[in-house]
Amino acid sequence: MTALSVVIPMYNEEAVIPALVARLRPVLDSLDVGYEVIAVDDGSADATASLVEQHRAEWPELRLIRLRRNSGHQAALTAGLHRSFGEWVVSIDADLQDPPETIREMLRVAVEQNLDVVYGVRGDRTTDTVFKRNTAGLYYRLMRRIVGPDLPSQAGDFRLVSRAVVDVLRRMPERVPVYRLLIPSLGFSSGAVAYTRERRAAGETKYPLRKMVALAWDSTADFTAAPLRLATWLGMAAFAASLVAMVFGLVVWANGTVIPGWTSLFLAVLLFAAVQLICLGLLGEYVARIYRTLQSRPAFHIGSDSAETPAPIVPAQRTPATTP
Repeated sequence: MTALSVVIPMYNEEAVIPALVARLRPVLDSLDVGYEVIAVDDGSADATASLVEQHRAEWPELRLIRLRRNSGHQAALTAGLHRSFGEWVVSIDADLQDPPETIREMLRVAVEQNLDVVYGVRGDRTTDTVFKRNTAGLYYRLMRRIVGPDLPSQAGDFRLVSRAVVDVLRRMPERVPVYRLLIPSLGFSSGAVAYTRERRAAGETKYPLRKMVALAWDSTADFTAAPLRLATWLGMAAFAASLVAMVFGLVVWANGTVIPGWTSLFLAVLLFAAVQLICLGLLGEYVARIYRTLQSRPAFHIGSDSAETPAPIVPAQRTPATTP
């Protein structure tokens, strides 16, 4: 029986895989429970899949799921969660910034306190840049206002959930859910384990500023209609301003005064047009989400799963070095 599943999304992580295996396997072996490790290769262009396959020869608990194309971190995480077998499921990134040794404490807290969710909370982020710490703090403050106080501060995608939580997540309609917000919103009993965030063991970050901004927008658009309400209030304010301008124009006309300033009129028209375009843009974002949902296209495509049909892995082609 599989008691614990560990889901690890991977994208171009060949540099960190040896260190990940060296730290993760001793931790899981010492738990004295049946476990599986699900490495989800998110369409990597390097030798990530090949290295995982090599380690599978010596580590039978290691599984490899390959997505046919790069589908994104949350989609890869979804693929691993949906295809896990454990009564408890841990999600962790491959970069070792979240220490695998914390899994033992998370499992202990979940069992002893009968919890469905245990969040890994970053108690110390001094290894992150000042910009990353400040933007992360702003993100969590905003999300707590949207989701509510149940959202733990400084908790990313390093967490442990029960099979009951996974079953509920599988029934959720979101194509690519933002789990750090979705799971707290479900209301399952939860706890937290603090840890010190470490530096990336090897390789480069897969979450540049562009993806951080995209995550913030996805989090906002998926969990609140506030942008739509903002568009409504802007529209009402613009309408009220136009009424005031109309009354002013009538008064001036009644007094026989010619209204000067075509420039000001032109700027006002531009202002109202800009507000309308902003509102249309926000509405368009939500219409696009409705459209994607109605299409019912899968968020990911499984190329192979080593737990079912082992597939040969073709080593990544490398360009030979040229000799000067």
